[in-house]
Amino acid sequence: MTRLRFPRLAYNPISIAGAVIAAGIAALIVILLAFQAFQKTGNPYLGIFVYMVLPPILVFGLVLIPIGMARRKRIIKETGQASGPQWPYIDLNLRTHRNAFFVFAFGTMAFVLIGGIGGYQAFHYTESVTFCGKTCHVIMKPEHTAYQNSPHARVACTECHVGPGAGWYAKSKLSGLYQVYATIANVYPRPIPTPIKSLRPAQETCEQCHWPAKFFGNQTRRFDHYMYGDENTHWPVSMLVKTGGGEPKLTETGGIHWHMNISVKIEYIARDERRQDISWVRVTRPDGTVTVYQDEKAALGKEEIQASEIRRMDCVDCHNRPSHKYNAPDQLVDRAIVTGQIDPNLPGIKRIGVEAMAGEYQTEEEASASIADKITAFYREKHPEVLESNRGVLDRAIAVTQDYYAQNMFPEMKVRWDRYPDNIGHFIYPGCMRCHDGEHVDETGRAISRDCSSCHVIMTQGSGDRAQMADTPDGLEFVHPEDIGEEWRETACFECHTGTQP
Repeated sequence: MTRLRFPRLAYNPISIAGAVIAAGIAALIVILLAFQAFQKTGNPYLGIFVYMVLPPILVFGLVLIPIGMARRKRIIKETGQASGPQWPYIDLNLRTHRNAFFVFAFGTMAFVLIGGIGGYQAFHYTESVTFCGKTCHVIMKPEHTAYQNSPHARVACTECHVGPGAGWYAKSKLSGLYQVYATIANVYPRPIPTPIKSLRPAQETCEQCHWPAKFFGNQTRRFDHYMYGDENTHWPVSMLVKTGGGEPKLTETGGIHWHMNISVKIEYIARDERRQDISWVRVTRPDGTVTVYQDEKAALGKEEIQASEIRRMDCVDCHNRPSHKYNAPDQLVDRAIVTGQIDPNLPGIKRIGVEAMAGEYQTEEEASASIADKITAFYREKHPEVLESNRGVLDRAIAVTQDYYAQNMFPEMKVRWDRYPDNIGHFIYPGCMRCHDGEHVDETGRAISRDCSSCHVIMTQGSGDRAQMADTPDGLEFVHPEDIGEEWRETACFECHTGTQP
């Protein structure tokens, strides 16, 4: 059998080591790809090794081969062992040259083909939900968990955070280098601060699916609340939400989406980085009319305005938690009861469920154990009959409360509902009332409207003997479930409701 031989320069320790490394890594990549093909669920760390760690090592091994040959040639020349041509040459009449040529030619073609496929796969892997959500497990667990429970769970992370085009892809990867360093050095903030300052404009991401000109009309929304007494009284409210929108050339624009740059341009200045304290608003209408509103309690001077960032209102100024919402305990227990996961006949379950979930804990394990202990202790002290006759129902309520906590609160990252305000509505957070508080006035003293009916109309509210149903398009006047007199007219909802109390 004829022995496969190569040019004598290839027989040196460095080239041989390079060939062994390249062959070994190539075989390992093939094995891991085969293993990955048979996996039922993706493994983020396997993908990192296959597409990002191993290929550079393979290239390193291949590069060692010519380096070793060049070094061997230099040694031969310096020691005078033999003389040869100044530049490398190929003589296909020589068997060693032929072998080397064909190995190099077919190897290069295979490497280019596999490298192209690998590069393509690496690109898509770094754009995948698995890579974004699971690679940095502890850091991204809150965001990934909330994302999976959101209406955008089938929209890839990069569709919103990066969008189409090479420019933003390159920008996102460059910014990701610091994130890698922060993770390795353990210097990342807890919780992750928002809003994301480098987020791509919503017109280039959100509006690829959501077309503001086609949003018009009203939507019916039902809000199910349960009161904090032993009876867990149900207090539903159905609203006609004036979504609005429309195309100015074809129909009248109005409603909530009037803000969304369809026929007007709205700009604002926020005093804080989280954009929760808005002090200055400028509205430019289609006819060119410009109106400036200022918070009459803390108006900005000309120098302050010039030194401040003037932001044009965008989708995310209201829809700031479209895929990463952390619900408050009050909302979570309401949801569990209305969906039948928690039995409303358990006396006081709303109150104790919220209290247990709202506690400050250091780890998820501590939270789970404490929630079970607090709820059990409450019924042992206040309603011992429940432990005797409905223990199974109570255990299910405890398990559901623990699960909802695990889906919305993450102690290790210091993530809670109150760290990430949701600007839709104004029940727990300022939201709409950052501007629509009746205290932002123009130079004539006219204020930005605080009229509730500007955005929604109540169609039904209450239950039992207090249930009401509207019989006119104007809807109902709001009735607070608790008797607080006329206080609700002057006090904003979020000033009392924090997500943890009535």
